[in-house]
Amino acid sequence: MISRIVTGLALCCTIAFAARADEATVPKGVVELFTSQGCSSCPPADRALETLAHQGSIVALSYHVDYWNYRGWADTLASPENTARQYAYARSLRRSGVYTPQAVLNGRDHLKGTDAETLDGRLEALHAKGQGMTVPVEASRKGDELAIRIGAGEGKADVVIVYFRQRQTVEVLDGENTGKTIDYVNSVTDVQTVGMWDGGALDLVLPAKMIGTKGTDGFAILLQSSGPQGEPAAILGATMLTTETKS
Repeated sequence: MISRIVTGLALCCTIAFAARADEATVPKGVVELFTSQGCSSCPPADRALETLAHQGSIVALSYHVDYWNYRGWADTLASPENTARQYAYARSLRRSGVYTPQAVLNGRDHLKGTDAETLDGRLEALHAKGQGMTVPVEASRKGDELAIRIGAGEGKADVVIVYFRQRQTVEVLDGENTGKTIDYVNSVTDVQTVGMWDGGALDLVLPAKMIGTKGTDGFAILLQSSGPQGEPAAILGATMLTTETKS
């Protein structure tokens, strides 16, 4: 789902994992939930993702897919690009297909994403195996620029920005969830690559113009490796930022 090279970013940003503006905290891990308004099994997973997001130590992202739209309700937050990212993960994870609600953890593992405690525990297990966030990722706004700093480590990876809407409430009028009003957090609207990392410390400076348009009010920065065909794979580091609209 890496759609294009970035041309600009945000207005006013705050680091979600920072004790101070200049001191980034390493998140516990990244949870990417593939969900759908047309899936009756998904609302518990949407609530679980919200629980994780509120912890403040996990990069929690919600990707709405479109392949359940034929069941009578077209997901209002879905996109073909989100579906393509999930299928790309299937190739990376050596799976023959996809499902909802599927949670992909650190780009390395997957499971049914309906229980926040189970997801949290799996992130802890990945960290214990050295498969957590091993490369520091920091970001700060300086005037009209967004500065991203990637620490040193091993391997090669893309610097990826995932744009999202922090909160959406949807009343489902048809399909398997007819009559339900569902809250969604961090619903992904776009994914872009903004640079390449080769294991050495990397500083990127980008213009701050793009976030805040089309309802987007936050983004995550992922340091993500890729497979032979460019499919998303292990995430080595991450941080999350949100925008504040000036009055």
